[in-house]
Amino acid sequence: MNKASDTGFFGRCGGKYVGEILRQPIDQLEQAFRTLIRDADFLAELDAVRSDFIGRPTPLLYAERTSDALGGARIFIKMEGLAHTGAHKINNAVGQALIARRMGKKRIIAETGAGQHGLATAAACAKLGLECRIYMGEVDVRRQQPNVAAMEMYGATVVPVAAGSRILKDAINEAMRDWAANFETTHYLIGSALGPAPFPDMVRTFQSVIGRETERQMAERGKSIDALVACVGGGSNAIGFFEPFIEREKPDLYAAEAGGTGPGRGNNAARMGGDAVDGIVQGYKSRFLLDDDGQVSTTRSISAGLDYAGIGPQLADLGSSGRVQFSAIRDDEALRAVQTFARNEGVMFALESAHAGALALKLAPAMGADKNIVVNMSGRGDKDIFITSPIFRPAEWREFLTAELERLASGKDIHDAKSMGA
Repeated sequence: MNKASDTGFFGRCGGKYVGEILRQPIDQLEQAFRTLIRDADFLAELDAVRSDFIGRPTPLLYAERTSDALGGARIFIKMEGLAHTGAHKINNAVGQALIARRMGKKRIIAETGAGQHGLATAAACAKLGLECRIYMGEVDVRRQQPNVAAMEMYGATVVPVAAGSRILKDAINEAMRDWAANFETTHYLIGSALGPAPFPDMVRTFQSVIGRETERQMAERGKSIDALVACVGGGSNAIGFFEPFIEREKPDLYAAEAGGTGPGRGNNAARMGGDAVDGIVQGYKSRFLLDDDGQVSTTRSISAGLDYAGIGPQLADLGSSGRVQFSAIRDDEALRAVQTFARNEGVMFALESAHAGALALKLAPAMGADKNIVVNMSGRGDKDIFITSPIFRPAEWREFLTAELERLASGKDIHDAKSMGA
């Protein structure tokens, strides 16, 4: 069980399973990363951007009303949703973009599912003056329109991917093809702690700021940490949250996967607690949901960021060793968690983060009142309005969309905007 990887492997998972054409850019990237992460000037630049652009440190909120209602452990919320662009993804996007610029790369490509990584990458590229191209499955483009609009506002080109299941795994495939064809000028900014080495190490390193801040903030309050809870798709927020504690016996580390609509192939995206098997996909070895022919299986989740069929290699190893305990959280449980934290704490979790919130709500009553749980709110939920509104307020949402379609059909607002020079 390794905290960091010098070989590219975590136990049996990891590696660099890529074609010969990508060996050179990956090796160059690894050399640049290993050098810059120890370079004082680079680290000073990274710290300045974290403070001035991302808005770090993010707050730690005591969920007092929720904790009182449950009657068990105290729940604290690490508010990564208050980072610039609304999620933890900006931590890694800025770090990798700074490395790419130091390497002389002018063009950044990225994949995105829920849109938060794409949004963060687009913002980082706008800040650093880099060309940006984002690959996103057509299914995710439709259900994450607010993020798509924001990416384009930052100047990024968003490319809908129509291949395969038209979700995150297909976006990754297209991004890998682009990188293979354009690696001399292009950096592929992978958003999660997966892919060929050194990406899992890079992403964990840049996201570890979450866990290190959490440890410091709890210590400043004089509170111990008994449990950490995070959602896991590919695993970037979780591995960064857990990073300072991986090689310790405590606190307990809990990961919430997408339980979808329930057990059974195609109904969820539960890898560690589901039907996953060892496989080599998209350049690395890990646990994957595969069909009978060994192809990546269809998955299901209400959250676009958790429907990936694989999991980062380090988290797969930590789950196999028992250091991280995995649970599958169903869609309906995540939706109830969104409502609970919104009404009790005035905090709206993203659907991905709500899986972690739902798991925390289960854990707290079984723990003593002297115990403390910290849940990572990896993103905020305003991005999910097109998913949650039809569920929570269907009649009002239908009325709103009908009125909007009528307004757009009239062309009045477009004419008014043009007359004002927009």
